Amino acid sequence: MQFIIEDKVFDLLPDVCFGVVVAKGINNEGSNHEIDALLKKVLEETRDKFGDIKPKEHPDILPYREAFKTLGVNPNKFPCSVEALSARIAKGGSLPDINPVVNLINAISLKYTLPMGAHDFEDTEDDIEVRFSRDGDHFVPFGGNEPEIPDPDELVYARGSSIKTRKWIWRQSEQGKVTADSKNIFIPIDGFSNNNREKVIAAGNEIAAAIKSYFDIEPATCVLDQANRSVGL
Repeated sequence: MQFIIEDKVFDLLPDVCFGVVVAKGINNEGSNHEIDALLKKVLEETRDKFGDIKPKEHPDILPYREAFKTLGVNPNKFPCSVEALSARIAKGGSLPDINPVVNLINAISLKYTLPMGAHDFEDTEDDIEVRFSRDGDHFVPFGGNEPEIPDPDELVYARGSSIKTRKWIWRQSEQGKVTADSKNIFIPIDGFSNNNREKVIAAGNEIAAAIKSYFDIEPATCVLDQANRSVGL
């Protein structure tokens, strides 16, 4: 099994990069008080960070909005995941207590203002790809059961014909979501080599260290970019 970035992605977004954390054999049941405390702290810091500025106007968010425009996606209608998450918290909202891994990813995503995903990859041996949509692709919205058809040439995360994230980093699928029963988890971190690559690396390292500390698992990490477009998982 591999994680592969389609060549065409770099034709449009030459500086895009992808941090990767893979944790196998994790026990995601129950709760973790340390992760809960981290998430609570980060939520408070996020409200302070965006107190005087809208997330969509923040320098950390702007590169993603510009990339969406390059991809032909309206960022006002389809904000990237971390913009939507930040806006929710900045307005005084909160996050549900889902499970330790999801809580950890939400905390680190907000801490570094980076889009991140969390995918259970036990369901199939297909490669995970960042590519443009094809005939036969389908997407099941989070919390739903009726499949949607992606737009033509829409940038997606995919496994076979199953779309895991629509419009690159907008919204994840119900299929492959991380639950308490998830054992093998793939965590992508999306950034840009010319803007926030060091943050992508730091966030990946912090996630890996937390997983090692809290779950006694040694994750694998790497970064994909124009010079390194695939990695075995």
